[in-house]
Amino acid sequence: MEITLDKHSANQASVKITLNEADYQPKVDAKVKEYARKANIKGFRPGKAPIAMVKKLYGTSVLVDEINGLLSSSLNDYLKSQTFRILGDPLPVIEDADKIDWANQKDFQFEYKIGFVDNLDINFDKSLNATSYSLEVDQATIDDAVSNLRRQYGSMTNPEESQEGDFIYGDLKEVNGDFEKTFSLPLSKVDGRSLKKFIGLKKGDIIEFDPSKSIKEDLAETVGVEEEEVEKLSGKFTFIVQNINRTEDAELNQELFDKVFGPGQVDSEEAFMEKVKAIMNDNYNREVKVFSDEKIKDTLIENVKIDLPEDFLKEWLLRANEGKVTSEQVEKEYPIYAKQLQWTIISNEIAKKNEIKAEHEEVIEKTKEMVREQFASSGMGAQLENSMDMFVDNYLQGNEGQNYMQMLTSVQNEKVLAHVKENIDLTEEVISIDKFKELIEN
Repeated sequence: MEITLDKHSANQASVKITLNEADYQPKVDAKVKEYARKANIKGFRPGKAPIAMVKKLYGTSVLVDEINGLLSSSLNDYLKSQTFRILGDPLPVIEDADKIDWANQKDFQFEYKIGFVDNLDINFDKSLNATSYSLEVDQATIDDAVSNLRRQYGSMTNPEESQEGDFIYGDLKEVNGDFEKTFSLPLSKVDGRSLKKFIGLKKGDIIEFDPSKSIKEDLAETVGVEEEEVEKLSGKFTFIVQNINRTEDAELNQELFDKVFGPGQVDSEEAFMEKVKAIMNDNYNREVKVFSDEKIKDTLIENVKIDLPEDFLKEWLLRANEGKVTSEQVEKEYPIYAKQLQWTIISNEIAKKNEIKAEHEEVIEKTKEMVREQFASSGMGAQLENSMDMFVDNYLQGNEGQNYMQMLTSVQNEKVLAHVKENIDLTEEVISIDKFKELIEN
């Protein structure tokens, strides 16, 4: 057997493997003999068919299987012995596959394309600058959240007269046509110029308006028709009021506190406001942390400047997902994939160099945190903790073990980022929600 490497560029190469008869024939003969001992061929007792007949029936398929197995193990061993890091999987050059004469050929040559990165220089110190953001929710945002909770947990009433914010339930009829529809009209969807005629209505009142002009958004959804029927909602229509619905905000009392956070969790208006603030801070700061970490990753990627074999990777993505993606989709998604790959390479190299590993106990704890977040608003605190081990085991064993590996990688990445933050010039900045939205947009 002969294996040669031909580098075409700094990150792409081809590997050629030449096999002669001595490399594969002993294994082929052994496998044919094994077939002969088990073969059940018509006209012969089991295991008694002549070797020549078994070889004629199964020899070619055995040859193909053995050569494929030999190629796979030999190529893997060869690539593992190299100093560069292989990306994706080797791609067999298949243009000449149909020219192989499996019945008569003795010597074979196979070629594979590979993509790799080499000579990685991942260094960082206090000369590398990055910013870590945290967010403090302002009082106006907290007040809005409390107002929304009061509205969400409020009670429905049926006042005599309509006012802004109400829902008017009634029958819509076309004046010069046969279109009719009964629906609930939220006055928040009515255009400001038309709103006046909807205020002060009582049960049984009739008003006339043009839905296409008076309803300012989501006309089809608001009236409850298909998009293709929207054109029918233009012109003069009457609306007969059947009922007026209004949501009265819930009082800031113990009943609301228990509904929102569970019995006995909050016992005063002040504690309720603090709890809302703490939850909002936690939720926003989870998003801010993801944003900050991505920016630090970007800084590292820019600093390391990994030269990826773009053409090879695009071909590999297309062939590895054959039938599932198109060339156009690969082109569109490649920048995202390339960034993820660069970070994976950097993270693994930092972990290797600094002996950073994710421990099993850390994986368990991170999974518990994830489960708690998913059930945060369910009010199942005590029951959840009692069944936590079951939830964690079921999740980590799911997806044929892939969930565990993904969580293991996530823990290692977090430890790598923590190590990076300790060793670069990291500025910590507290920002507002508006500033955070501005950063995301930019």
